[in-house]
Amino acid sequence: MKMTEQLETAFINQINLEIESSLLYRQLGIEMELMDLPGISAWFISHAAEERGHADKLIAHLTDRDNHPVLGEIKVPEVKVTSITEAFDIALEAERGVSESIRNLYRLAEEVGDLDSRPLIDWFLTEQIEEEETVSQILGRARLVGQDGSGILRIDDELGGSAGA
Repeated sequence: MKMTEQLETAFINQINLEIESSLLYRQLGIEMELMDLPGISAWFISHAAEERGHADKLIAHLTDRDNHPVLGEIKVPEVKVTSITEAFDIALEAERGVSESIRNLYRLAEEVGDLDSRPLIDWFLTEQIEEEETVSQILGRARLVGQDGSGILRIDDELGGSAGA
């Protein structure tokens, strides 16, 4: 069943937001690479790919329902950071924005009575809880170590090992 035009537009906006999140994570990966933190860089790059996967999931949902996703203007984030804490602060703020956008998508699907979108939106709601928790936990650890080099290197090593996970 085809979506309403209003819901289709909201899904397209979400697709664009996921792509923007991917670009943000990719830039944060570059920033960490420039700080000689390859593990944290790999973690951000892995999450950039995950965000692209989220966009693809939304695109598939639209095309499966005979809607026509069209990418809009993608805002490339301008980011330069000087610490891992700053990088994860930015990431957490972005995840919170994505979470709110998904909640708004849910509200709109409910409003227009689109039951077919519920399973996908429910998946995204659960995914966002996990995303925020993960970034929040890393941020908390980054705040604990502050500028302690050995602590930062430990986080870098651990995140490098989990980047493919």
